[in-house]
Amino acid sequence: MYEITSRLYEETAERLCDAIGSGNYFTGSIEFNFEDTECRLTATVIVYRRHVELPEGEYEAIDDIVPVWWEFHTTGDDEMLNDFSFATLKGYIC
Repeated sequence: MYEITSRLYEETAERLCDAIGSGNYFTGSIEFNFEDTECRLTATVIVYRRHVELPEGEYEAIDDIVPVWWEFHTTGDDEMLNDFSFATLKGYIC
């Protein structure tokens, strides 16, 4: 079983946030290499935002992400089972 580390959750969360951008909905896949493993998150998520006001300006921050459906694949020489948890990923989001 391939263990999903905190570094991999951070990388996945950063890439998912980039893919979401300023939207309130995302459906698609993000693929990337992490160390010697190919990773692919395929997901459909609804994004809830909150309004944030700072002296530097205002923006809509991600408040929550609700997965409608998701899969996380890890592949080395062959596809490997992994212990990915979307609930854990949410703790790393933006």
